Amino acid sequence: MMDQNKVARVLESMKEQGIPQMIVSDPVAIFYLIGKWIHPGERLLALYLNVDGNHRLVINRLFPQEEDLGVELVWYDDVEDGVEILSRFVEKDKAIGIDKTWPARFLLRLQELGGGSRYVNGSPIVDYIRAVKDEKEQERMRESSRLNDIAMERIIPWVAKGLTERELDAKMRQIYKELGCEDVSFDPITAYGKGAADPHHVTDDSKGKRGDCVILDIGAFKDNYASDMTRTVFIGEVSKRAKEIYDIVVEANRRGIEAARPGNRMCDVDLAARNYIEEKGYGKYFTHRTGHSIGLEDHEFPDVSSVNQDIIKVGQCFSVEPGIYLPQENLGVRIEDLVLITEDGCEVLNHFTEGADRSSRKNHLNRIPATLQPREPARTECWAWRSGRRSS
Repeated sequence: MMDQNKVARVLESMKEQGIPQMIVSDPVAIFYLIGKWIHPGERLLALYLNVDGNHRLVINRLFPQEEDLGVELVWYDDVEDGVEILSRFVEKDKAIGIDKTWPARFLLRLQELGGGSRYVNGSPIVDYIRAVKDEKEQERMRESSRLNDIAMERIIPWVAKGLTERELDAKMRQIYKELGCEDVSFDPITAYGKGAADPHHVTDDSKGKRGDCVILDIGAFKDNYASDMTRTVFIGEVSKRAKEIYDIVVEANRRGIEAARPGNRMCDVDLAARNYIEEKGYGKYFTHRTGHSIGLEDHEFPDVSSVNQDIIKVGQCFSVEPGIYLPQENLGVRIEDLVLITEDGCEVLNHFTEGADRSSRKNHLNRIPATLQPREPARTECWAWRSGRRSS
């Protein structure tokens, strides 16, 4: 059923920006607004919104709908021109917002038909509204991250068991299935040594060896909402050099989280982490933005970058994930946590940290939880991550 509150927020934003009508075609955005997943493949799917009402969903007959979606359905089949049918109720003398994901073939056809006086990117309207999670969404984000904590705890003992990266990836997916998650929220990064020094390494058949750093960047969907967390562990032993890099990244993560509060800018979070890494002499080895928003998708708008001056609002949820990557040393470290912005700071959604006492964790930040400051990086072969017992 169409969520009237969310739609009302979209319509109000459309009015403020002088966009009287809009086409939403992204299946994720449509789910956000009407509560129903429809995956059209190559076929046209378009939710038409108008500030004066008369909203319509143009949908192929291949996707019959039994329940009331709260919006008028306009049907077409494979031998009909769905865009031409859509154009019949588009107000041709007014501007129209177009979804960033709408295929060019549909937009070009609408332009041929004279649909709308001008075309603007309408996606930021929905994106900014999606960025601020309501209470129900916040609870789902917490639960998704709770399961991700468990998944991380379960996968780490497997790191030193001689599995290839692909085998470790398969084990990760099995763990999520056992936890009742719908699917991974992105292809897990399970990277040993050289692969860990590549920020977005593609999983291969490499195996880890003693002394390797191992990056585990994992997440899954639970009740449609994504989790995402990264931890760095070491097989057997941690060199003095690796510990130096690890400690710098942990502190950068802490500083980024400390800056994640309402009224600050997204770039303030990025720069809090980035400036510290630069101070330590590793700025050129921190090669990506500090984070991204997350919700129904693992990567959502807006990002946490040095150029994004958007003001942080209560209810936003995003990652803080600084890293240092030294390919010439086969060494990479990334630490990632999700934060949910609260009235007086932020709540860290990830409670798993290697080598630290969870009971000292403080969720609501003005104070940084002790678990973000582990005394030692986890060593998975010689010692269990938490108890100090030898791992089997």
